[in-house]
Amino acid sequence: MNIRELLTQKAQAAMAAVGIPEGVNPNVAPAKKAGFGDYQINGAMAAAKQMKTNPRALAEQIVGALALDEVADKIEVAGPGFINIHLKPEWLAAQVAHVITDARLALAPVAKPATVVIDYSSPNLAKEMHVGHIRSTIIGDALARLLEFQGHKVIRQNHVGDWGTQFGMLIAELEEQLATQDSEAFALKDLEQFYQQAKKHFDDDDAFAQKARDYVVKLQGGDAHILKLWEKFKDISLQHGEENYRTLNVTLSRADVMGESAYNEDLPVLVKDLLARGIAVQDQGALVAFLDEMKDKEGNPSVVIIQKQGGGYLYATTDLAAMRYRVNTLGADRIMYFIDARQSLHMQQVFTLSRKAGYVSDAVSLEHHAFGTMMGTDGKPFKTRSGGTVKLAELLDEAIERATQVVSEKNPELSAEQAKEIGRKVGIGAVKYSDLSKTRTNDYIFNWDAMLAFEGNTAPYLQYAYTRIQSIFRKAGEQPADAPLLLEAEQEKALALRLLQFGEALNQVAAEALPHVLCNYLYELASQFMSFYEACPILKDGIPAPVKASRLALSQATAKTLAQGLDLLGIEVSDKM
Repeated sequence: MNIRELLTQKAQAAMAAVGIPEGVNPNVAPAKKAGFGDYQINGAMAAAKQMKTNPRALAEQIVGALALDEVADKIEVAGPGFINIHLKPEWLAAQVAHVITDARLALAPVAKPATVVIDYSSPNLAKEMHVGHIRSTIIGDALARLLEFQGHKVIRQNHVGDWGTQFGMLIAELEEQLATQDSEAFALKDLEQFYQQAKKHFDDDDAFAQKARDYVVKLQGGDAHILKLWEKFKDISLQHGEENYRTLNVTLSRADVMGESAYNEDLPVLVKDLLARGIAVQDQGALVAFLDEMKDKEGNPSVVIIQKQGGGYLYATTDLAAMRYRVNTLGADRIMYFIDARQSLHMQQVFTLSRKAGYVSDAVSLEHHAFGTMMGTDGKPFKTRSGGTVKLAELLDEAIERATQVVSEKNPELSAEQAKEIGRKVGIGAVKYSDLSKTRTNDYIFNWDAMLAFEGNTAPYLQYAYTRIQSIFRKAGEQPADAPLLLEAEQEKALALRLLQFGEALNQVAAEALPHVLCNYLYELASQFMSFYEACPILKDGIPAPVKASRLALSQATAKTLAQGLDLLGIEVSDKM
């Protein structure tokens, strides 16, 4: 049930009935202040301005035409023309009952599913994943989960860096190490160290450097021996990434990998097409597209190099080829890129060029959802104490270790095995939620103490809220069956209303790719539950059986919603903590 959508439909019908032109937005929103109803219809003022009439009088006409007898027990006009709607507790109770019994929490799949391609994570296979990959991976995965839950067809695309000149150097190094090592896996057990060794070898040894350059040519030419070594390197590098994805509880798999190399055959075809149509031109030996659509203040067009002087391709060329594949082969209606803010100009150029070339029609939504940087407590990009890059695997191990310690201290009765499992869920949940709960476009400070706190807007607080409800069921010795809901106390009605706003939060996240909206909703829901629990006793002696059953039912709806919301963020819950 989506209250906002229902009220919008009713408001549109009422506005049409009183002669308001089609297309005027009813502007339905949850009420911001107590005493002003549960929802407001705020569109009368804009409609009155357009119709040159009195807004309050028009609002009164809209109220007269509203068919909300079963839904609202009071509708009133306030101020210059705000329409305040007070929802019936009985109606709210009936809607929450559906949340309890329905596997999807009474949220219907979208009426018109779209094919959504999501480009996220995208590590470079030449190096181990580090903290710089975490935001793209976590945010992109949350959107993939959420859009799938809504009923869209989601196609994940892990656009990994698996091609280019550096791979000649890495393959040459792997070949030399295999002469003395037992296996590729042993040689590549520490990718970062392997890369540094290869780079030193390349810088210090001219013969090796020449071999590396020769291997690039052979790789691009399809040499069987070099391709075999490249495939081995790729496979082991991807395994490193997959371990991180498993630990992070991220849904990316090997099947979602679509490396830069996948587009090799299309690059010359694409360049030839752009050249033939005059979109790309020869300029100082290179092939260049000049985009008048992106002129600077001086009127100079934006320049996109399609092919370098020596014949090499660039990221823009590969991204254009990927765009063609995603539209023509995957049938994308919407393409979402989760790439950091430093790539904004590049993405704008690729979007503009792909539209100009007719590779992407206006019907396809192209979206770059940029994000800020993870900062250390010193306000600088997050690094190790020695100033090096923090490996993602090490960060996640530390998160689990710290969380396990916190969990063990809070509940010494847990066995070591239980503490470790709960610590894993809490630690990984804390890292993910700390990121997702911040406005995506902002930088944020990485702080262990803040993210592992059991108070405030954190994953441990929400995970604990879920666990606390499970402990209520254990103490009660029952879970509610089909108990009728009685929303008599103010806190009961407020909790029911918040439960029914889950779908509204999901719609906003889906539209704007802002996971913090869902985080804020879940935090408000958990806080609302705590207020309800304090004001409305459940297990106290003397509570009438129907009241107890109703309050247990409200608790169950809350637990289901918390678990589902956290799952969409890729965060697990526990029955005990």
